[in-house]
Parts: sequence; C-alpha cells; structure tokens
Amino acid sequence: MKKNDWILIITILLIAAIFWLIHTKFLQDEGSYVTISVDGKVIHQYSLEDDIDVEIKGVNEGINRLVIKNGKAKMIDANCPDKLCVHQKAISKDKETIVCLPNKVVIEVHAKEEQEYDAVVK
Repeated sequence: MKKNDWILIITILLIAAIFWLIHTKFLQDEGSYVTISVDGKVIHQYSLEDDIDVEIKGVNEGINRLVIKNGKAKMIDANCPDKLCVHQKAISKDKETIVCLPNKVVIEVHAKEEQEYDAVVK
C-alpha cells in the first residue's frame, strides 16, 4: 500500500468517527423514563429522575437488580449464568436497552413524548 492509500483510509476513518460522535452526543434524545419488561410484558415504569434500586423477578426464578441513579439505569446484578446484562453500560438515551436473555428481562429508555409520525406528507 502506498502513502495515498493510507491517507484515504485515515480520512475515511476520521469522517466515520466524526459522524458517530455527532450521532451519539447530539442527535439522540435524552430519556425520561424506563420500562421493565419480563417475557414481553411491561411490568414496571420508572422515571430516570428518581434514584431507586429495583429487584426484578424474571422467568425460571431469574433475579435481576436494576439501579437508577443520576439519570442513568444500570443492571448491577443478575443470577443468569453469563451476566452479560451486568456488563452492559448504563443507559439514559431514548431507545437504549439492557437485555437479559436467560431471565427474559428487557430494560428500555423512552423519551417524554413518543411521536406517532416521523413526517407528514400531503
């Protein structure tokens, strides 16, 4: 590979990084509440403004522990074998989720207003 090939690759990577940064920092709406679903059914809804510690009973005697603090929701404990849900980052933006597949628990952040339409066309 020549010098110009490396310049092209670095330029493309920088442009992609800039678009990713703009999307993650500026275009996503802040969430206002989280919904907790077990086996596809919404069982609880909590505001991100409240500081709470919730124990969630999943399927097959599964237990998950969710903490909402400083406007972010984080799964801090689970009795599932792989604990992937515990290793996911704290969520606070609209449509972000934490999923525990073995216990069938889904935590999803929602914005204040759910818009019914993206656009109106005449």
